[in-house]
Amino acid sequence: MNQEIQPETVRVFIALAPPDDAKQELARELGPAYRAHPRMRWNRIEDWHITLAFLGEVPRATVPELCPPLAVLAAAHRPLTLALRGGGHFDERVLWSGVDGDLDELALLATTVRAVVKECGIGLVERPFRPHLTLARARRDTPSCAVEAAAGLGGFTGRRWQAERLHLVASNFGRGPGPIRYRDVDAWSFDGGSRRGG
Repeated sequence: MNQEIQPETVRVFIALAPPDDAKQELARELGPAYRAHPRMRWNRIEDWHITLAFLGEVPRATVPELCPPLAVLAAAHRPLTLALRGGGHFDERVLWSGVDGDLDELALLATTVRAVVKECGIGLVERPFRPHLTLARARRDTPSCAVEAAAGLGGFTGRRWQAERLHLVASNFGRGPGPIRYRDVDAWSFDGGSRRGG
């Protein structure tokens, strides 16, 4: 009787996740912004990600169809060398950190991921690919917070790191009160650059 009823759709996206030490490095840089703008809706550090393809709400039953082709894609792809760098904002409300490193390969990966989604017969939200990591959203009554916080990240250059896994992620966005939470549906290692001993 107390079983939780699962909605028929789930909000999903495909992403890369920086390693914990790269996220901690950026979080330390954000210290002054955290203190200066406590009313911003800050994303949880464990949920920070770089979105490659946003699918939006899809039927829950179709999500498993994405797993085999995404696993094949990851197995054929090599890890990317990336870094978090600088900051900016979208529409003076959404604060983000930029991405540096293998940007041409990152854009190609995003294009390939989006093609796989379409081949599975699943629609996705068509947006230009602008690699970034969303950090926070300003409240409607204090939009200048994101602009000020972005200025504080202007000189930030994080250490380089390897993006080693492709993540299929679900969120509870719009599923009740509280912050947005993310969970991996599945994740696959990039194996295309690995050398196997004989």
